[in-house]
Amino acid sequence: VMPAIITPFTDSGSIDRDAHRANVAELWEREVFGVVIGGSNGEGPYLEPGERKMLASDARHASPDGFVLVGIAAESLRLALQMAHEAAEAGADAVLAMTPTTLVRHRVDLEEGFFSDLADASPLPVFLYSVPRVTAYELAMDSVVRLASHPNIVGMKDSGGDAVRCVTIAQSAPAGFVMFIGASGAVAQSVAGGAHGAVTASANYAPQLVAEVIGVAGTPAANEPHERLLNLSGAIERHGVAAVKYAATRTGLRGGKVRRPLREVSDSVAAEVDAALAAAGIL
Repeated sequence: VMPAIITPFTDSGSIDRDAHRANVAELWEREVFGVVIGGSNGEGPYLEPGERKMLASDARHASPDGFVLVGIAAESLRLALQMAHEAAEAGADAVLAMTPTTLVRHRVDLEEGFFSDLADASPLPVFLYSVPRVTAYELAMDSVVRLASHPNIVGMKDSGGDAVRCVTIAQSAPAGFVMFIGASGAVAQSVAGGAHGAVTASANYAPQLVAEVIGVAGTPAANEPHERLLNLSGAIERHGVAAVKYAATRTGLRGGKVRRPLREVSDSVAAEVDAALAAAGIL
């Protein structure tokens, strides 16, 4: 289990480094031994030059033995490599590269070229990241399997929510390719079918529940925790990153503010999140 960890911002829009370090340390105490920096729930597309390095470095210091995976959200190969080098300089273990969102969309040759070129030159191992809700397209399974043969492409996070797709990739990719599911509702079925774990927003506010779902995946005991996680994450994550931050704050992390154009949750959404956490036995 790894959270796509939130990035806490101050009222002025700067990163709250003290809160970030405290969050990583708190998750470590909850037996969460890896984090994804600057993913979509970490507001990665809004991070500025140098901020990934700072967040990754602080995470490394807060959990010296943890796995630090740094998200890359870049339109050009040049920018992606700059981000990869920032992550390496910070002591990260690998990078998680989001599919580019504009000029290469639906051009399979260019999509695959972006990832293979990045992997050729990256100082760190590369995980693919398909998140169609954010990028408006899905990295094709055939592309994933072809890219998985690259020696420096070591895994993937798939956030499309299709467990059958995740299982198919996990079973079709070369041995050693690590498949993470990024949608809470698909964790149980994906892991039961061969996916290796979960990188989710819900691991910020319910890491023990996500771990429980993984631990019993594929057994008769899986249904109850799966339903709890499905109901909980559905109620919270349909309201976006701000609701994830609010839920994380209510469960012991320091969520901080969101970065514009995102907006803080309304009172009615906050009440809905509180009710979902209470129904799941977490709040």
